Amino acid sequence: MTILSDVSFAVDGGDSVAIVGPSGAGKSTLLALLAGLDLPSTGSVTLNGHDLNTLDEDGRARVRAQSVGFVFQSFHLVPSLNALENVMLPLELAGMKDARDAALRITDEVGLAERRSHYPAQLSGGEKQRVAIARAFATRPAVLFADEPTGNLDARTGEKIMTLMFDLNRDSATTLVLVTHDSQLAARCDRVLTLDAGKLVADEAAAA
Repeated sequence: MTILSDVSFAVDGGDSVAIVGPSGAGKSTLLALLAGLDLPSTGSVTLNGHDLNTLDEDGRARVRAQSVGFVFQSFHLVPSLNALENVMLPLELAGMKDARDAALRITDEVGLAERRSHYPAQLSGGEKQRVAIARAFATRPAVLFADEPTGNLDARTGEKIMTLMFDLNRDSATTLVLVTHDSQLAARCDRVLTLDAGKLVADEAAAA
């Protein structure tokens, strides 16, 4: 079964790109390919200068650890770690000496100061997403991939989170690639890629 076909594009460093389209169009599959979580059966993906097709799984994992942040709808939090520890985890894995201080700052930014000691099972869906976003922000990645990042958030929290994402994109020259059904969110990006039935049917500058 072919999920994506003849999809070709390049994203410049520091750009923000929204991937939109109907359910089943292949958006999440495309995001997984861009991040090296999956490999294409044909074609190639280059991420931050690395040809992912030439790397084994360990090599792709190293590229992700060095360059990539993720935000997914399903959170992917470690249930045995509290909110602060979940945010600290990628910083500690990267060998950052002030991991705790950095995690304290970013959890403040996303409004989790009062929930740092709580474990995922004790957090609401919106709070879990904020932990996931804080964790993705913490390493100041070269590329941030987000799959429906505001899908489980109320409008006010979602707006705050997306402002943080776009601030990071602007201030740190982090490339932002996100899948979204939210047309207002897509319009905040530099470009909008539209998928339909596994094909790229439009690649346009977002409306001002």
